Amino acid sequence: MVIKLRKYATISVLREVKEILEKDKKEKDWSEYLLELYRYASIYKKRKAFEELRRLLSPEDLEAIKRSSKEFRERFRLR
Repeated sequence: MVIKLRKYATISVLREVKEILEKDKKEKDWSEYLLELYRYASIYKKRKAFEELRRLLSPEDLEAIKRSSKEFRERFRLR
């Protein structure tokens, strides 16, 4: 029988920050809660970057990128 021990770490934060986060996390454990925060932040950053690209690029640029991406996927083969 093999028992896997999980490793834990301590993160130092200001007491006020911890109190705010504890109220928000409710019944979740810290690992679950922090991973959820990370995922939300990651999605937010990606959407923000995408919207910035949409703002900077013309419709023609976006269409050319779309065509190029499609062509790459159709031609890509592992050897």
